[in-house]
Amino acid sequence: MVFSLISVTYGATLCNMLAIQIKYDDYKIRLGPLEVLCITIWRTLEITSRLVILVLFSATLKLKAVPFLVLNFLIILFEPWVTFWRSGAQLPNNIEKNFSRVGTLVVLISVTILYAGINFSCWSAMQLKLADRDLVDKGQNWGHMGLHYSVRLVENVVMLLIFKFLGGKVLPNYCHSLIAVQLIIAYVISIGFMLLFFQYLHPLRSLFTHNVVDYLHCICCRRHHPERAENAEPSGEAETRQSIV
Repeated sequence: MVFSLISVTYGATLCNMLAIQIKYDDYKIRLGPLEVLCITIWRTLEITSRLVILVLFSATLKLKAVPFLVLNFLIILFEPWVTFWRSGAQLPNNIEKNFSRVGTLVVLISVTILYAGINFSCWSAMQLKLADRDLVDKGQNWGHMGLHYSVRLVENVVMLLIFKFLGGKVLPNYCHSLIAVQLIIAYVISIGFMLLFFQYLHPLRSLFTHNVVDYLHCICCRRHHPERAENAEPSGEAETRQSIV
């Protein structure tokens, strides 16, 4: 199991570097030791905590956990196709010169299954775009990344709550509350290292039109704007009354 985790984490780290290279193929990218270390810690904590949570959840509910896990996988699997269908675009014809339309469809389905499998355990570091010839959205989509980690965090909390209250026969000699808290903390720390990388250590962060802080600031502004609007209305009414008087 330890070797499997090491292998998966190493693969995810390489995929992260490859995703950066694919998105910015016009630039020469060099990752220093600090950047590689940050990515490794981020991916290690993310994948380890996620897989352990899935194992504990599955051991708690056993066969009852299968519908939830299958539904989760299917949502990830069909999300790129729903986006493609809503865009009204056509399938790319030039993925490979020797491929027919059926061959292109088979390749897209295979890539989508691989994409869903990666996103089931960790973030894939890129967004699949079936309408594009490169099959990758080369923009820095902060919303997609934020949605992924928000949903995964909620899922992990729910699965750990089920493990805590229903998993009495799983690990009977250990404190379930302590295990749950440690796993959530590990996942949150992985998100922190991810934010640290994109905010300060990304090799081409100077090309970002918006960074992590800008995105978080934008969300905070949206929450505060309605409050300001409500506070502005009474003051406007007061000024109108004074002018009438």
